Amino acid sequence: MPPKEATARIKINKLLEAAGWRFFAEGGRPANICLEPGVTIKASDLAALGDDFEKAIRGFIDFLLLNVLGFPLIVLEVKAEDKNPLIGKEQARKYAKSLNCRFVILSNGNLHYFWDLERGNPYVITSFPTPDSVIGYQKVTPNPQRLIDEPVADDYIVLTQRPTYRSEAAWRNESERPDYVKANKLRFLRPYQLKAVHVLQRAVSEGMDRFLFEMATGTGKTLTAAAVIKLFLRTGNAHRVLFLVDRLELEDQAKKAFSTLLSADFQTVIYKESRDDWRRAEIVVTTVQSLLFNNKYQRIFSPTDFDLVISDEAHRSIGGNARAVFDFFIGYKLGLTATPRDYLKRFDSANPTTRDPREAERRLLLDTYRTFGCENSQPTYRYSLLDGVKEGFLINPMVVDARTEITTELLSEEGFVLAVTDDTGDDQQESYKQREFEKRFFSAATNELFCKTFLENALRDPVSREIGKSIIFAVSQNHAAKLTQILNQMADRMFPGKYQSDFAVQVTSQIPAAQQFTINFTNNCLLGSGNFLPAYKSSKARVCVTVGMMTTGYDCPDILNLGLLRPIFSPTDFIQIKGRGTRKHDFLDQLFDEAVKDGVLQPEKTAFKLFDFFANCEYFETEFNYDEVLKLPRPQGLGPNRGAGPGPVAGGTYEHLGGDIIASLRVEQITAEGMRIDRMFFERFEDSVREDPKIVAAVEAGHWDQVIDYVNREVFDQPEEYYTLDKLRKAAAVDRRLTLREILEKVFGLIPRFKSRDELLEEEFAKFVADRKPEEATAIPAIKTFFKAYATSGRVRDIIDSRQFTDLATNPMFSTRDFKAVPPKYRALVPNYIKDYVSLNQFAA
Repeated sequence: MPPKEATARIKINKLLEAAGWRFFAEGGRPANICLEPGVTIKASDLAALGDDFEKAIRGFIDFLLLNVLGFPLIVLEVKAEDKNPLIGKEQARKYAKSLNCRFVILSNGNLHYFWDLERGNPYVITSFPTPDSVIGYQKVTPNPQRLIDEPVADDYIVLTQRPTYRSEAAWRNESERPDYVKANKLRFLRPYQLKAVHVLQRAVSEGMDRFLFEMATGTGKTLTAAAVIKLFLRTGNAHRVLFLVDRLELEDQAKKAFSTLLSADFQTVIYKESRDDWRRAEIVVTTVQSLLFNNKYQRIFSPTDFDLVISDEAHRSIGGNARAVFDFFIGYKLGLTATPRDYLKRFDSANPTTRDPREAERRLLLDTYRTFGCENSQPTYRYSLLDGVKEGFLINPMVVDARTEITTELLSEEGFVLAVTDDTGDDQQESYKQREFEKRFFSAATNELFCKTFLENALRDPVSREIGKSIIFAVSQNHAAKLTQILNQMADRMFPGKYQSDFAVQVTSQIPAAQQFTINFTNNCLLGSGNFLPAYKSSKARVCVTVGMMTTGYDCPDILNLGLLRPIFSPTDFIQIKGRGTRKHDFLDQLFDEAVKDGVLQPEKTAFKLFDFFANCEYFETEFNYDEVLKLPRPQGLGPNRGAGPGPVAGGTYEHLGGDIIASLRVEQITAEGMRIDRMFFERFEDSVREDPKIVAAVEAGHWDQVIDYVNREVFDQPEEYYTLDKLRKAAAVDRRLTLREILEKVFGLIPRFKSRDELLEEEFAKFVADRKPEEATAIPAIKTFFKAYATSGRVRDIIDSRQFTDLATNPMFSTRDFKAVPPKYRALVPNYIKDYVSLNQFAA
């Protein structure tokens, strides 16, 4: 046996044992792995195997995996490490058919494919399936044609039995339908939701198994997902569905929705509440964090446990380590997102820079499209905000462009970039640090000017005539506290005796019960309700001031004003924030006084205002027709460089006062585990964050923006231990630059260990192979060498991009000989792929 094939077999042996397969009888259970059994191939099948295979009636299977009765279950075909496992595809298919096997695994020890011969193409897996999982999976006999032919009408999702109507015309008359909906608790698919399901059915008929629905905030992605789930389960094309979310509150929200919409036919559970009996349910809802914890998705689950995996807020729930969870399971995949790629306007993707925050966003969105099989960056189905507005389901913002002379200067051609800590805990290298920005440009006078402008121009509640419910987005938690105080002071002057400092509320991770505040604001009971009219249920608190808590997934349809008192660089954040106001609403639903109802002239929400103090709309839109332009005066005595005192100046010098000698000299090679003092430092940090209830709660909820902010503010740079990110990176003793989020994920067991640079490179290359499926199997080692060199060496990238190939002759990492070994088409394909899909920061030392 060639050495590379032997190495592959050793790795496969370990993978099989880890998945519960047995080479020998154990505990009264027989062995279920058969090594190199002979198989008889039909003479009619020999020609199809080609010249590369033995022209013999008998062949030998590398591994044959058996079911509980000892009958063939899976054919496992092994190839050498330097070969693409797919080259054994046809040979394995013939063996499987001869043995009446439905399943095939193709592997070279590093890259593995699971192939259900009744479902289509081989699918990349990262672990081998368990025997029980495959046997359960085998009970589902897929029939894509049933799914394609299933009639799906607008009444596909029904909560109760369909009532008797006066006539069929009454059933179809949408003007009469709302009363029936309320009386009989029925749900109906809107035309665009129905179209999304039909488009998916058509995609299945074209052989697709991955789909992406790009639907604007407020268009009912969960209801659409419920219809898709019912379609798959009802037609027998799925026996169990996994619905992945990235935040705890979205988990509860989805569970309630599916229980309400589908409880008549299917059971929905949240995984953490049903750890022992989740297999009894058809729909399992969970957060990505739950599955990542201690590699639970690999230890407890099998790749064949779910036939349909749906990723809510797909652009977030498949990012970073979460992608491994999503890719682990085989079967159909559906992504739901509200973030369109065309919001990356004015971004030159040919010349990306690490200073442009849109570069990471572009890569994330491209990766989302790639993950769901939309290589042309066109989703399976798109329903935009403009579509929703045009058809009367959503509301476009009334943009109020309000700039002071200071912000106008900041938004000049040179522009400015604000340094914020991203959700991995890394600082971006922008012109102004957050504290400096806040200190220099958000003086008390500027903040007061912003708040005064907001209150004087905000939309009023159509029933009570108080300031409409609003959300203001601040630069930082400290800035949010300042704005809240100013708004409450101004409200006391505008509405004497009405609020007693309850007008504005800070809703950030510093505030206890902040998450409950967001729920109470939606339910119109934050700090009380009915402040102006006792019979009108509307929150006493009128403004929530936040940083990032009330963006993704927050539903509050009666919002009338949004204030952007900070610059925004993420298209995703911009779209999510804007989406808080796009839902329609009837304010009379909150009023219980019939006499007052008659006097309300316009109870329907027809508009909401988006106050933009930093030209965020202009940043994302090449041209925008602003509904209102307010030029704010420069606060007296202030300018972009005023109001900030000099920074601390290092003082004191060291004076050498005498000689000294070396008493001893000892040389010690530090191992990969690092020095003991470093490990102790890291362990103390682990104890500190694990014992902090606020951090624990935020991690469990998946609120990484709050976790990162809190650690930076309350844990780092404290006099007791003086933890810093740089010190933790050194203590971790990893050959690459860790992010704070990775460190915290390790602390809380979401990842078992830090992966080395080469492990990450191997993972990225495996994705490349899975996506591009190189036909030149013998050239894979050369392509891998090129891939790793281009991803990790700035010098190699410069040589390749500038086409100065002669410089490779003296390059120690990647030589001219290495380059010539790469097939010509991959010399351009690899760099383009890496630019689009691979974050190079993760490989930095």
